[in-house]
Amino acid sequence: MDSTPASGKIFVAPGVLITVAKLAALSVPGVVRMSPVPGGVNQLFRLGASRGVRLETTGETVSTELFLVVESDVDVREVARKVQLEVGQAITEIIGLTAGEIVVHIEDIDSRPS
Repeated sequence: MDSTPASGKIFVAPGVLITVAKLAALSVPGVVRMSPVPGGVNQLFRLGASRGVRLETTGETVSTELFLVVESDVDVREVARKVQLEVGQAITEIIGLTAGEIVVHIEDIDSRPS
């Protein structure tokens, strides 16, 4: 097998970044689902707005905002910290980009009985 690195560029579609961030957030115990990104008309043109993720890329850095619904019996701050960790690791390890700021918005608490 040839170990010579290939030349050229690799492009990752924005939808892939959104999916990776979403799946990483949903993997954290206590996260029930994503919440739609709040906002007006400007949000219609924001990438991932309907999927609970807002991304901004600058060069090799991806900054992320996540909008979540969590379970009622969890430590919200701890869940948010774990989401930040998981999303940052996913962006770095799966995509190979640098994780910038990761902002977690807890939009609601799911009060349905388990």
